[in-house]
Amino acid sequence: MEWNKKEINKVQVKEIAERYKIPLLAASILVRRGITNPEDLLFYLESDLRYLHNPFLFEEMEDAVDRILQAASEDERVLIIGDRDVDGITSTVLLKNALKEIGIDARWSLPEGDEPYGVTKAVIDSFADEDGSLIITVDCGISNVSEIEYASDLGIDTIVVDHHLPSEVLPSAAAIVNPKLADSSYPFEHLAGCGVVLKVIWALNFAVTDFYKQEIVLLNIRPGNDTYILDAVRLVNLIEMERITENIVPGLVRIEQTRLGSFLVGKHIFVYDIDVQLAMLRKVFGADADIHLYDLAEVLWKEYPSLKGKSLLQMRERSRTALFTDKTLEEIDVLFNLFKTYMDRELKKKTVTFEESLDLIALGTIADMMPLRDENRILIKNGMKLLNNTKRKGLHALLMQQNLVGKRISTTDVGWQITPVINATGRMGKPSRAAELFITDSESRRQELAVEIIGMNKARKKLGESVWDRVLAGAEKRLDETDGKMVVVVDRSIKRGITGIIASRLVSYFGVPALVVTAIDKNLIGSIRSTNGFKVKEFLQKFSEYFIDFGGHDYAAGFSLMEENLEKFIFRLKNEVRRMDMPEKKEASLFIDAQLPLNYIEPGLIDIVEMFEPYGEGNPPLQFLAKGLKILNIDIIGKSAQQHVKMLLDSGKYKWPGLYWKAAEKVGVEFSKDDRVDVVFRLGRNYYQNTENLQLTLLDVKRS
Repeated sequence: MEWNKKEINKVQVKEIAERYKIPLLAASILVRRGITNPEDLLFYLESDLRYLHNPFLFEEMEDAVDRILQAASEDERVLIIGDRDVDGITSTVLLKNALKEIGIDARWSLPEGDEPYGVTKAVIDSFADEDGSLIITVDCGISNVSEIEYASDLGIDTIVVDHHLPSEVLPSAAAIVNPKLADSSYPFEHLAGCGVVLKVIWALNFAVTDFYKQEIVLLNIRPGNDTYILDAVRLVNLIEMERITENIVPGLVRIEQTRLGSFLVGKHIFVYDIDVQLAMLRKVFGADADIHLYDLAEVLWKEYPSLKGKSLLQMRERSRTALFTDKTLEEIDVLFNLFKTYMDRELKKKTVTFEESLDLIALGTIADMMPLRDENRILIKNGMKLLNNTKRKGLHALLMQQNLVGKRISTTDVGWQITPVINATGRMGKPSRAAELFITDSESRRQELAVEIIGMNKARKKLGESVWDRVLAGAEKRLDETDGKMVVVVDRSIKRGITGIIASRLVSYFGVPALVVTAIDKNLIGSIRSTNGFKVKEFLQKFSEYFIDFGGHDYAAGFSLMEENLEKFIFRLKNEVRRMDMPEKKEASLFIDAQLPLNYIEPGLIDIVEMFEPYGEGNPPLQFLAKGLKILNIDIIGKSAQQHVKMLLDSGKYKWPGLYWKAAEKVGVEFSKDDRVDVVFRLGRNYYQNTENLQLTLLDVKRS
């Protein structure tokens, strides 16, 4: 296996380390990973929720909020429709709880058994019979154009809250909140479905304040050279709408003769340190200058005593925000940040729904394999803190069943031990069990559901193994039918809930995209998974004429079609694949984040490792190279078959336990006891019998 350590600019490393006051090793890893722009560094080095993007950057967020508030005020019947996976389940639970807080006791619906994904006419008809008037889709809906039109014909409005790639035609919904819309001005498109729901929750929280849809002006006056400089920013829902700067000689003009006059009329005007600001205003416009101002300083000084007596200029010099932009931070920008701090305080007085939601946001985002970049990092950082001290009783019951209570849970634990268990409920046709676990107020019901969900996961594993053996047997032949470019499996006996799992395993086994089709009632459904950068949603678009419905992400998608279209679809698909130039398979290589001298391999290294959390899609765990470690001991281990290697490695001052998975056949061939070896490894925490220790996971070992 090739080891790839990218050359980096040492001057750039030093500059980043000094500017952000981080260790040189951390700075070198950031540079080697290409994370050097201040805007990107922000999300690696900060975790404050105020750095999240404003939900009202979604064009139709106000429309969604207004329609939901109307439903609350008129006591309408509301239905939440979600998906059967972790993202859809958490999205449903979060919105259900948020609507309850504003007085809406919403019904919710997840696809049970073999029910199709998304909005269906059957669900709409049932809701219409109950005099329902508002449907909110979460983690689905963007592809349900005809169904949403059908609901509209029955007098039912729909709000689509989704994150899947849209088709060319959008639903005729009352509002669509989706960061992947072609003309979206939202700055980050890779939120999970639950992340988009969280934005709706924040917007609903903000809507209960006195500032919703109100025009706010932030005003600051500062001395210039024989003049005074007046900066003003107009905000609506904390979004900057307009900014002006006036440079005025005192006594020459009245305020109404400047742009500032019309800018301030009819607005709520906030300043910092009202006495100082009023004094300068009167110097500029005379003693008769009469502007009603609100003082942020008085409020903030009570909440944050360390700010008392500090000017905006002094705060600007110490501002961390300034570190994460190449633009010059002005005093008015500091005032803007202070106002956001003030609003954060006001929101917390009225509701805690937003922050209490972050544990489920972490689960849904990790499970849906969203890139751990941008604001996803801040969401998951805070979500993991909440998860490790969860007050959510349903989640606590599930963690108790898995013996995870009291253990420090990492994103790896979430991906391997928690989300697959919740996902199993959907795969086994009972996602409502997981949603109910998080919603119910009954302690006995929670315990019953937690046990049932663990049982479903065991059944899912057993089912998957039995199907896998059968599918794999004929997969080689199916691979030949596409000239080795894609595995295509049609097996009507596969349970619909595991088609995605089987497709993913085929991708891992053969290293090419895989498509798996099974039967449901009179129709068929399929899952497709990708590798090597092959975009499957775009690929499926070529065959849309055969589908009842299709949708998903770039690298994981699903579809449904009628039985009579199957043969034509498969025939054309195989011909298309054979003609295509598929992305080339990349040679197996290990990316090295840093080569460490032996004296750097000490317990404090875990601080660097955890600084780069959360790990996941787009941010894999750190991989280090060290040369010349001595193998002190080797044991072959394994439960059913002894195929793994446990080592004890000597780095000089410290001795390290290390695990090398599926490497038993390499012992005595590629390395032996007492050898000096070069190793690529990851460092993590290991828990055994209620004891925590640090352990190396060995990725490759070569004799020095």
